[in-house]
Amino acid sequence: QRSPPRSLPEDKKIIMLAPAIQISPITKIRRHRELPIPGNVIVRQGQKVEVRSVIAEVILKPEHILLDIARGLNVSNEKADDLIQRAAGELVDKDDLIAGPVGILRRVIRAPQSGRVVVAGEGQVLIEVDNTPFEIHAGLPGTVTDLIPNRGAVVETDGAIVQGVWGNGNAEFGLMQSKLNAPDDTFSADHLDMSLRGTIVLGGYCADPKVFRKAAEIPLRGLILASMASELIPIALKKRFPIVVLEGFGRRPMNTISYNILTTNNDRDVALNAKPVDHYTETRPEVIIPLKTSQETVAKALPIEDFAPRNKVRVSWAPGAGRIATIETLHREPIKFPSGVRALAAAVLFEDNQRANIPLANLEVVV
Repeated sequence: QRSPPRSLPEDKKIIMLAPAIQISPITKIRRHRELPIPGNVIVRQGQKVEVRSVIAEVILKPEHILLDIARGLNVSNEKADDLIQRAAGELVDKDDLIAGPVGILRRVIRAPQSGRVVVAGEGQVLIEVDNTPFEIHAGLPGTVTDLIPNRGAVVETDGAIVQGVWGNGNAEFGLMQSKLNAPDDTFSADHLDMSLRGTIVLGGYCADPKVFRKAAEIPLRGLILASMASELIPIALKKRFPIVVLEGFGRRPMNTISYNILTTNNDRDVALNAKPVDHYTETRPEVIIPLKTSQETVAKALPIEDFAPRNKVRVSWAPGAGRIATIETLHREPIKFPSGVRALAAAVLFEDNQRANIPLANLEVVV
């Protein structure tokens, strides 16, 4: 619990940056897909894309090969320039003629790899060889609504979204299969079998390291967990399939909104993005379920600027971690908690009609 040790004047509105988490059964989802450096945008505005569609690409680490034509053909630099058959900017394939022929043996120099001629002259040829480009993928099925010049695009879709608190950095798309019968279920390796091959599995609290080994053997396309034992983090980080933890570490039940959204959408395709939380880019690990809807949906902006009565909130830290509540009132002065910490707080009403004072620093607005 963190506490700004100050009270607020009576004529001032209570303003504190309110972190937001998206948990919604239907909304318009807008995601920016951008390269880290300028590159080539592949898509066009209005284009329909799938999860693995390439949005943009760039060569992050260009490689070059320098061909010493004069030495290779045993001639002077001036003579070598006359023998060079390629000009700067030309594309060449492997074994294409670069320079020659010369002499009785008709010696030549050929391209050792495919690429582009960068420099040709003074007895040398510099080739930038073809390299596997770094690609940005759509990550969800949808429509390209805006282009970001030389960087990427904005992709939109309608659907359900459930964001979490931790991910191992990978992403996948596939059919979701639920092994969750209650928000506080425990998930073990016994829940996995070969019938789940190629699916994304939804489970509860996981403390069994055998889960990840068996998931890789089947193999699964991904795992969505309510919570996870912290000692499993090093194992989860080594797995190639995405793992998303919705509530955090230690035994925590799944919040009721996420539970209802995910279990009612069992047997649907989901986009699982296990990107770590990044408050600078406002990204979180998330589950997106594309849905067709006849109603107009609106993309909700993040973050929320301030807390307010009637906000739906999720408690992010103990006590009450993972529980959903509604803000009833905001205390104008810091209050003292049993731990001895004084903090700005809200009086909240939980779904079971229990009331409590929770520090604002321990709340996230659900949008």
